[in-house]
Amino acid sequence: MNQLRKHWDDLRSSLWFIPTLIVAGAVVLAVGLIEVDSPGNGGQLAVRWPRLFGAGAEGSRGLLSAIAGSMITVAGVVFSITVVALTLASSQYTSRILRNFMRDRANQTVLGVFVGVFAYCLVVLRTIRSGDEGAFVPGLAVLVAVLLAFVAIGFLIFFIHHIAASLQATSIIESAATETLRAVDRLFPAQIGEAAVGRADEEQQVVLALQAWTTIPARKTGYIEGIDADALFDLADEQGVVVRMEKGIGEFVIEACPLASVSGKPPNDETIRKLNAAYSVGRHRTVHQDAGYGIRQIVDIALKALSPGINDTTTAVNCVDYLGSILARLAARRIESPYRSEGGQLRVITRGPTFPSLMADAFDQIRQNAEGNVAVLARLLQVLTTLAGRTSDEQRRHAIHQQADLVAETAERSVPSAHDRATILTPNFDRRGSDVASARSRRLHPTSIRTRAAHHPKAHHPKVTAADPKPSRSRVGPDTHPFPASRPFKVRLARRAFASRPVRRGSRLGQASDWLLHHSHANANIRAWPASHPGVRRPRGRVPPVVHRFVDLMNVRPVRSDSPDSAPR
Repeated sequence: MNQLRKHWDDLRSSLWFIPTLIVAGAVVLAVGLIEVDSPGNGGQLAVRWPRLFGAGAEGSRGLLSAIAGSMITVAGVVFSITVVALTLASSQYTSRILRNFMRDRANQTVLGVFVGVFAYCLVVLRTIRSGDEGAFVPGLAVLVAVLLAFVAIGFLIFFIHHIAASLQATSIIESAATETLRAVDRLFPAQIGEAAVGRADEEQQVVLALQAWTTIPARKTGYIEGIDADALFDLADEQGVVVRMEKGIGEFVIEACPLASVSGKPPNDETIRKLNAAYSVGRHRTVHQDAGYGIRQIVDIALKALSPGINDTTTAVNCVDYLGSILARLAARRIESPYRSEGGQLRVITRGPTFPSLMADAFDQIRQNAEGNVAVLARLLQVLTTLAGRTSDEQRRHAIHQQADLVAETAERSVPSAHDRATILTPNFDRRGSDVASARSRRLHPTSIRTRAAHHPKAHHPKVTAADPKPSRSRVGPDTHPFPASRPFKVRLARRAFASRPVRRGSRLGQASDWLLHHSHANANIRAWPASHPGVRRPRGRVPPVVHRFVDLMNVRPVRSDSPDSAPR
């Protein structure tokens, strides 16, 4: 069964199988229509409907020759366009998506239609005879040839549109993601027998480590495309042995290297042959039993987009989005234990992917190649936040948090701007998976200034009045500043508050920033604007919104400049 699946996949991904079937069907159609219109079968179509079927021999030959010549010419153009599309897709995205283009039924069908119409015209043209040879013109077959020519024109228009749409990055990524999602639905949970119960996995490993294992060598070099799990389990149950997979689906195996191991009794030649027959080894990986290969295709597209020669950030972000959709579906699925048993007796130890390994395959290389790319790093953290909310398994949540820490570390190391780092790291999540700011985000983002200042060890909350110019540490009011006593700390707060926009000297914002940066009182209030300060004037009119924003961060209620409290003292 496994070999049949492999042969069927090879046929589907070839450019000759579907066209061959269409050509054979066209030839059968031509022969059938000729027999219907032959004199021996009482064909009187030309007599009954002369306007439709009453064509002469010379006219029919010219018509069929024109259709056949145009069809083979267009077929050559279609084949050339397909090859160019494959070349562009390979160079622009990745060579691993070529099989997806070759498996496209639309491309195969269009090529088969043009070649099939050509073959149909040749068969019908062969049967036309003039008067000296015994006149015979299959009028019905000639009329169908004209109809097929119009159908071929429609297929040509469709093919041009299809190629233009299929070469778009989103179409290629979506196609690979859809195939991978189907593989996830088919493989997880993947059951081979029943899950071994009664002992924990750690206990199973200790027991199995004490057993004697005999390795089974591989008879072919290549990638493991699939495994017939039922045949493998039946073999282990029939022989009364335990089979342990040494190579899993998608891994590369070398001839004469260990493919599997058997414990219980030494395997004979028949057991070795059957065990090798359960493995399908080929030249390349497939997505049918290997969901990791679908992830690999999308990751390769993202890496090519992040390369300096292409630098297509949007395509990389699209890849991260679709990888998130795959992992989000996988996060809610149960991955079976590798120990499979029958009637309480251990028979097969499988080797397959885990959620942390698939997540590492999806995000590790993208994170490593996205250093300094704010959009990609921010989207990675957003996707990880979504994944944390899709699973309640503590091990998976821990793996997600570790991946988020690696992304945050990459952002802190490679992004020079503090504002960009804050954009990447907010929002994030803590170890419980909640959607809150992480420790790194709280250190960088301006919205955390108020909280940090309020909890500063040197912070105090004096209430400043006109009669009491010096701060009093014993009184705390609702309009007091949570500034610390340290002036450099206040300067850092002010610089971060105004780092998000340029400040023009002499403007209201410039006056506010100058006062905040140069005023000597660490606990000064905006109500006590120093009109006599050298080079700094009290702002007139409405206080700028950004000053309101900064004052709100400092937990201070702003006062209008035309109020009595804002007058110079």
